[in-house]
Amino acid sequence: MTLVKVYVTYKESILDPQGEAIETAIHGMGHNDINGVRMGKYFEINFTDDAKDIDTEIDTICDKLLANPNMETYRYEIVNAEGAK
Repeated sequence: MTLVKVYVTYKESILDPQGEAIETAIHGMGHNDINGVRMGKYFEINFTDDAKDIDTEIDTICDKLLANPNMETYRYEIVNAEGAK
C-alpha cells in the first residue's frame, strides 16, 4: 500500500480570515512572536500496491476535487512501507 499525504493551502495572494483569527487568538495567549498563520486542509489517500501512475492520479484528484485552483495550491508526499519517497 502507498500512502499519499496531500496539503492544500490558500495561495499567498488570497486572504485567509481563519488564519488571521487564529493568529489573533495566539497573540491573546501571550505568544507575540508569531508573525502569521495560514490555515489549510490535509488529506491522507491510500493507493493499492498495483497503482501505476500515482503522481498523475493525485494531480487529477487535487485539481478536480480537493483544491480550488483559483484560490488554493497543493503539494503532496508519497510514502510507502519504507518511508517517504
